Amino acid sequence: MKSLEAVNEFVIKFANVNGTGSASANNLFAKALFRMGLPVSPKNIFPSNIQGLPTWYEVRVSEKGYLGRRGGVDIMLSVNPQSMPQDIKEVEPGGYFIYDNTKPLDLRLIRNDVNIIGLPLTRICNEQYKDPRQRQLFKNVIYVGALAALLDMDFAVITELVGDQFKGKEKLVLPNIHALELGHQYVKANLECPIGIRVRKSDQVGDKILLDGNTALGLGAIYGGATVAAWYPITPSTSVVDAYERYAKRLRIDPGTGKKNYAILQAEDELAAMGMVIGASWNGARAFTATSGPGLSLMSEFLGLAYFAEIPTVLYDVQRAGPSTGMPTRTQQSDVLSAAYASHGDTKQVLLFPATPRECFDFGALSFDLAERLQTPIILMTDLDLGMNDNMSEPLEWDDERKYDRGKVLGAEDLDKLERFGRYLDVDGDGICYRTYPGTHPDKGAFFTRGTSRDEYAIYTERGEEYEKNMHRLMAKWETIKQHVPAPETVRCEQATDAAVLYYGTSEESSREALDYLAEEGIHLNAMRVRAFPFSDEVEAFLHEHERVFVIEQNRDAQLRTLLMAEFELGPDKLKSVLCFDGTPISARNIRKQILMQMPGHNVTPLRRERIVGGTGQGENRA
Repeated sequence: MKSLEAVNEFVIKFANVNGTGSASANNLFAKALFRMGLPVSPKNIFPSNIQGLPTWYEVRVSEKGYLGRRGGVDIMLSVNPQSMPQDIKEVEPGGYFIYDNTKPLDLRLIRNDVNIIGLPLTRICNEQYKDPRQRQLFKNVIYVGALAALLDMDFAVITELVGDQFKGKEKLVLPNIHALELGHQYVKANLECPIGIRVRKSDQVGDKILLDGNTALGLGAIYGGATVAAWYPITPSTSVVDAYERYAKRLRIDPGTGKKNYAILQAEDELAAMGMVIGASWNGARAFTATSGPGLSLMSEFLGLAYFAEIPTVLYDVQRAGPSTGMPTRTQQSDVLSAAYASHGDTKQVLLFPATPRECFDFGALSFDLAERLQTPIILMTDLDLGMNDNMSEPLEWDDERKYDRGKVLGAEDLDKLERFGRYLDVDGDGICYRTYPGTHPDKGAFFTRGTSRDEYAIYTERGEEYEKNMHRLMAKWETIKQHVPAPETVRCEQATDAAVLYYGTSEESSREALDYLAEEGIHLNAMRVRAFPFSDEVEAFLHEHERVFVIEQNRDAQLRTLLMAEFELGPDKLKSVLCFDGTPISARNIRKQILMQMPGHNVTPLRRERIVGGTGQGENRA
């Protein structure tokens, strides 16, 4: 058997039992690699129950800078007997399967093309610790120490990180370092090390940071001027408001009086939360809510009100696997269509698609400017993968000279100059009307905000021509919106080609890696990352200049492809679907395989959704 050999390029996966404290140890391992100057991309794949079911933690290490899921596993560290049969199947030929050999491995699981490495983790813990909880927790730390020896990691980096992690809790530092040493010393004394896969210090991180998207969103809301957050808890968006509250306690306190300059309201449900946001925004505050797919469904009625009454509204949607309850702790891009056309009737909502924590911060702050400038809901579409996992990102930056864009708001002096104020009067011809805050003027600028049809002066009417005029104006505003939302990003290959890929959000990193794979095989594709809906004219031009465009997304029904076809009246032959909807982030190998299956001359078998390879199957590994 030829063992895998690599330096600073590998995928390692931890298989644990949920609720055993493994996440902190696994995170310690990933952060140690990051401190050694290595680009890392950790993914926590956990069940929705509190304790007992299998959980996995996958770390991509790539000195080349690939941050998406590759597909396949080079090193599997499995300490969960329940998942071992699945775990060992995922290991690449020549890879490494590390397990707790306190009890012998089931002979039926042994593969002759995989290196099997046993660590007596339970025995070491039983010998060292009497408390059952300590045995459970320190087992995780011991295997991190063992990995440090197997991979030839800088042990001092890990011990220094432990000191930082438990700063203020010094009593925990020495016990954790001792546990690390137990694993490290066992491997040094009893096993051949390092193995064929190893790490060495690098300088490929630069000034990058590790940050989860939900924290970046919460901080973006602070810097975007939000003073009101109304919400109802739902996985995976809960930590957005948690982060907002954490930063608001530091940055939203009046320095003179100590008074809180923010309000956080937990509503009875998501519909009520959206109603509170609309009410606060109507009164002139910058307000937001955060939710996921089920909450978006409940909020749809009020999103229609905000669209039709033209009230600035901000919603952060951290998508998960649906429908219904679905898989609450797994990732998907499955709310695209329901968000784009949220509510009944002819409604179109503005969507933003961040791909990194930096964009979560930037777009999170920008959402409030856009909502007030455009007087419409802004729905920022992230997902569990970006929201809850640490992602390597550019540092967050803010211009202290930046001024908030409050849009077209009339003050008392402006109203005095007007003969008559028309709330829905298109004065500038861009579809965006002027508004007022309550109490601006003693007898001018007031209007009745309603969800029923009205004329340009906000007076109720059921005259068809008035309703039609208003709906036409909203479509004129939709064209104006295209000039304000983030533009797409295009990457062109050096060779002439009539084929391309189009992706958005967290599909970017794996898509870019897949393009490199395909280029090595002589298949060259242009690429575009869509960052907002409505789509700009640049998106339409990109689609028309290619004979074939592969739309890469993480849902079953090709929702972005459907949206592109509807908006640009394209036939299905031009847009080809590349899909992943098993709840794990899409992988580069999966993308490559699906594109090859649909390229002329490569495979004539039609690609059907039921034949699409998911993110974790062994077929993907060997592709």
